[in-house]
Parts: sequence; structure tokens; C-alpha cells
Amino acid sequence: MPASPSTARAINDRLALRLLQQDGPLTAGQLKTLTGLSRPTVADLVDRLQEAGLVRVVGESGSQRRGPNARLYGIVADRAHLAALDVRTDSVAVVVADLLGVTLAEATLPIRGGTPARPAVEQAVAAVERTARSAGTAPLHSVAVGAPGLIDPVSGELRDTAGLPAWHRGLVKELQHRLPATVIVENETNLAAVAEHRGGAALDRDTFALLWLGHGIGAAVMLDGALRRGASGGAGEIGFLPVPGTAGVPSAVNCEGGFHSLAGSAAVLELAAAHGIEAHGPAGTGQERDPGAAFAVRAALADGSSRGEAFLAELADRIALGAASVVAVLDPGCVVLAGEVGRAGGDALAARVEERLARMSPLPTEVRAGTLGGGAVLRGAVIAAREAAQDALFAPEGAL
Repeated sequence: MPASPSTARAINDRLALRLLQQDGPLTAGQLKTLTGLSRPTVADLVDRLQEAGLVRVVGESGSQRRGPNARLYGIVADRAHLAALDVRTDSVAVVVADLLGVTLAEATLPIRGGTPARPAVEQAVAAVERTARSAGTAPLHSVAVGAPGLIDPVSGELRDTAGLPAWHRGLVKELQHRLPATVIVENETNLAAVAEHRGGAALDRDTFALLWLGHGIGAAVMLDGALRRGASGGAGEIGFLPVPGTAGVPSAVNCEGGFHSLAGSAAVLELAAAHGIEAHGPAGTGQERDPGAAFAVRAALADGSSRGEAFLAELADRIALGAASVVAVLDPGCVVLAGEVGRAGGDALAARVEERLARMSPLPTEVRAGTLGGGAVLRGAVIAAREAAQDALFAPEGAL
């Protein structure tokens, strides 16, 4: 059944707006080429988008050209303001951005261990409000929260998960109550995969798996450009994956004995100590603030001795165990090692894991180092908030 004229217009408008956001500013002629639409159709959609306050003329193309055909059109970036949150067990990082994803203000708030849920929630929400005010923004339009744990695929809410602070769930509810904004929550590893896909190590891949190697262990699955979350929202909870080499097996409420026990930051630190690798930088250098597991990996790479190589070899063996299970089930063709440890290991660790995977699996799999590190979660949250705003704003007159 062919689309109605109003639906076709909405589809064309959204396509043009996404191109302007990704590649703009653009002329009407460039939009015609990129969309494949006719010149009159492009002229009509540009007029509609200007009337809706979503697009404006921002200049002209070429110093010698003048007139309507040379006008450059760009997104009205301040049409909506967004907030992105990266919620960790002991902190909240906040970024406020415009509709193009440009950062306007940012802040990080430590949350002390043992802080009761209500004060922790109040501190975090106040940090979001302060950051928005410091950016000089109007009320926030969309807020995206990246958090560890399971997201219910039906309600979109963060589920109560053992081992995570109670204030995590309270924060999302309080944001929804206090802010005149759309608030969405997504698993942190999924957001990291979105960020690496849009502007990181997986830019040229629509199908890949991302392993998050940090304080916790997780995975994200991107198939044909879409995240796959699973029936209960738990796809990628590979910290619970039973693997050889651990003292036991995981339980429904505790991932100890699973892949987490081999490749989580605590396990990496223990492995480093066993090989005589330092896990913290010298005081006063700034390196002492580097996450211990990440510093240990960097130290081993710089060490150049047999102990450094032995540590990296065993770490690669451990990571390959988890990666091999993902590869055997999904055949993603590419695995991205993300998080602080993945970024610290870089291409050298990725190459070691790839070599081991080639011996363990008949499925050809490229292993890449994530390029965004711990900042991937925030970047992915900005993208999620921006897309939520787009869904609401990029559909003038007869929206889908």
C-alpha cells in the first residue's frame, strides 16, 4: 500500500533533517543529490522545515555564487536542548548539548559509597539542573540516562538489580517527575556501542559485538545497524557467562564465577599483581587517577619485558574466552574491545585477542580497540537524547 502524501512528506522531512544534521550545512541542490528527491519536492520540504523553525539559511556556498541555489541550510541547533547522564556506582557525569550534539556544559558529581538513596538522588538531580542553568539553556527537551543493569523492554525502566545502588532507580523516576522533559534510560554498554558505531571504532560496521571491559563486564549486540536487547532486556550480560578458569559458577543474583571473575577490573588487578605489574601511577603525575586496571595494561605495554608480555598474553586468553562465546552464537564478524581496559590495551591487546580467537573459532572475526574509552557512554547518551528530540520535533504537519 503506497504511503499517503502526509506520510511521504514526513518521511522526506526526517531524511532531509538527518542529512542536515550529519553532513550540513547543505544547499538545496546537495539535498536533492543526497535524497534522490526531485527539485520541487526538495524546495517544498525546505520551505516546510523553515516554517517549522527547524532549519534556517546559514550562509551561501561558494564566494562567486549568489541567489536561491547557493543558500546553505542548517539545523536550528538551539531549537531544543538535551542532557545526557552516565550513571556509575559512585558518580554521575552530565553533559548538556544542543540539537546538533554540541556540548554546552558538563559536570561530574561523586556520590559517596553508603549515601542513602534519597540524598543521592537529590544530589544527582540538582547536578543536572545546575548544569542546564550553567549552559544558559531553556528547559531541557530530552534526557538520556546510561546506567548499568537491565532495562525492562516493555516499561523502559531500570530493573532492580542486585549489587547496584538503590538510588539508580530512584534517579530516573525523580528526573521524570522534576523535569519537563522526555526521560529515557538505556544500558550503558548499549550506549557505548551506539557511540562506537556512529563515530568510533565501528563506524564502518552495521553488525558487530562490543565487549565492555571495565569495573564491570558487559556486551552489546548491533545487528544490521540496530541494537538487539533480548526478550527481557538482558542481551549481553556476559559477566554471568560460565567460563573455564573460575572457582565456581555464577548465580542468578551474583556474577562471581562467571566471565566477570576473569576479566572485570578486580580480576585484571589481581592478574597484574601476580605478574609484578604496577597498577597505579606515581603520585603527583596525574596518572594516579587513572583507573587501576587500565593503568596496569598501559604499564605492561610500556614495560617491554617478559613479565609484561606474560600478563598481556594471559589477559588476552581470558578476554578471548568470553569473545569466543559471543562469536560462536552471533557470528558478528567484528568485536570491539571497549571500556577503560579495551582502550588502554589498544591495537596491541586487540591483535592478541584476535589471534587467539582465530585459533578457537572457525568464524573469521576482526577484533578492534574501542576509540572512545569511558566517554563512549556519555556520547551514546547524547545521541539517544538527540534522537528522542528528533522523533518529537522532526515531524512537522502530518508526522509519523
